[in-house]
Amino acid sequence: MRPNDTATTRAKRQTMVTTQIAARGIHDPLVLEAMRTVPRHAFMPGDLQEMAYDDSPQPIGWNQTISQPFIVAYMTEALGLSGGETVLEIGCGRGYQAAILSRIAGRVFTIERVPELAHKADATFKKLKITNIDVQVGDGTLGWEEKGPFDAILVTASGPRIPAPLSEQLAIAGTLLMPVGSLRYGQKLIRQTRVTRDAFHTDDLLAVAFVPLIGKLGWEEEES
Repeated sequence: MRPNDTATTRAKRQTMVTTQIAARGIHDPLVLEAMRTVPRHAFMPGDLQEMAYDDSPQPIGWNQTISQPFIVAYMTEALGLSGGETVLEIGCGRGYQAAILSRIAGRVFTIERVPELAHKADATFKKLKITNIDVQVGDGTLGWEEKGPFDAILVTASGPRIPAPLSEQLAIAGTLLMPVGSLRYGQKLIRQTRVTRDAFHTDDLLAVAFVPLIGKLGWEEEES
């Protein structure tokens, strides 16, 4: 499953999980196993692969980033997946977060607005023989209605508010995570749980700083 995954990269990944993730309070065994298994370096540009297991976000081109490993693990755990769920991801990037989700969920649908990144992600999934991820190029703020409802929705870019179509595509008892707030002053990671058809419960989880969610119901591109 892991081309170019050497003893060195496996050791770095184990150290990453032990020192950056488990040591900071991530205990879900499904999340820890996914973080140990998925080769993060495979989702990064070749000239940056040496930094794949560093405790920091990294640039992946087109003004986008791959999130810090702890944030990936934190957001995955906060979704509360138990296995087999249908998950929507908004902001595929090069595909690392989707790959982590795919180790737990039954099916992952992911949307990326930058065609080049979507194609790179899809190519990497094929190389790693990950078969339960579907990639679409489009406006993530509108969701993917025909594939819903979703047990979980994860938005990996920040917006001024949660787009209504995403909430509408969430299943009853489903969970949505999204960074919400100001581009200049940072955001709060918001967890929204659908209690009934018309009622949602919202929690503020963590102060974060994400790239902007560009789209009809997000930020305009020139604001980024």
